[in-house]
Amino acid sequence: MTHILALLEADRNGLKRSSLEVLTAARLLAAERGETVAAVLLTGPREFLQHAAAYGIGEGIVVEHELLQAYSMPALATALAQLVVAEGARIVLTAANAHGKELAPRLAAKLRAGYAPDCVELRSEDGVLYAVRPVYAGKVMATVRLRTPVQVYSLRPNVFTARPLAEAVPFSQRTFRPELRPEDCSAVVRDVLRSEGKLDVLEADIIVSGGRGMQGPEHFWMIEELAQLLGGAVGASRAVVDAGWRPHSEQVGQTGKTVSPSLYIACGISGAIQHLAGMSSSKVIVAINKDPEAPIFKVADYGIVGDVFDVLPRLAVKLANFLGKPVPERFRQVLGQSN
Repeated sequence: MTHILALLEADRNGLKRSSLEVLTAARLLAAERGETVAAVLLTGPREFLQHAAAYGIGEGIVVEHELLQAYSMPALATALAQLVVAEGARIVLTAANAHGKELAPRLAAKLRAGYAPDCVELRSEDGVLYAVRPVYAGKVMATVRLRTPVQVYSLRPNVFTARPLAEAVPFSQRTFRPELRPEDCSAVVRDVLRSEGKLDVLEADIIVSGGRGMQGPEHFWMIEELAQLLGGAVGASRAVVDAGWRPHSEQVGQTGKTVSPSLYIACGISGAIQHLAGMSSSKVIVAINKDPEAPIFKVADYGIVGDVFDVLPRLAVKLANFLGKPVPERFRQVLGQSN
């Protein structure tokens, strides 16, 4: 019997960072409750599943069926529901990213299980599992307890720190074949359009976001260059996405993606409540805005009152020098510096 299932995703580079966080949370929870854990690979090459051993998980399960070769969330939820029943699992953990937010409620519904989304903390007291999650657009943290025999939790990325062990544990891997019918694939994704090699804001530890203060898409090169300098991702406010300046995949906020990076730099973003709901849990927030009364400054750890077109080039120079990297050429040109 497996008590806890940790659902994982991989890409061509290995297990996703959010999945490593799920592994760590599952290991710590299992140790606290004296239970067992199995890692379940949902997407990506199966050889990456063995990386779970470095995070203290000794057993892996690959779900295989010809109907799962195409991306079909209804079929995947059906297959995982069968796996949960077969394993006798009581707790299912997944990342609260785009994939997890679509899968977790479907899985919970099929299992008639309680579901706690977007958790920022899990703790066990006297055998009872409690989850802490934001409600009311992040204004309140609620502690919830699920009472169903099977429970599903999605974990907010960049909140649960991924902690590998000093030495990997022995690892075994097996295959589970669900019973699926063609009608289980009621919806199938045929193609995914995205920029190759582009870092997702949900996976990023550093995010540089731009708002209407950038005045147009032609100025977003500053955001892109600064993000690249820091090894981070590009984010955007809803107003920017609605205007067609940036793709929806970059939108941070209540109607976009909820992020919790170590560093969030908001450039020309006023700080509407919808945006704050998606980034206020960031560990360090830096705001750049020429309006000293902008709401973004109320949640910022550091604020710079000034024009982003003046601040960003100078900030890029300071950061490049601090990191020992060359100043991006376009910023150098803006400042009139020579090589």
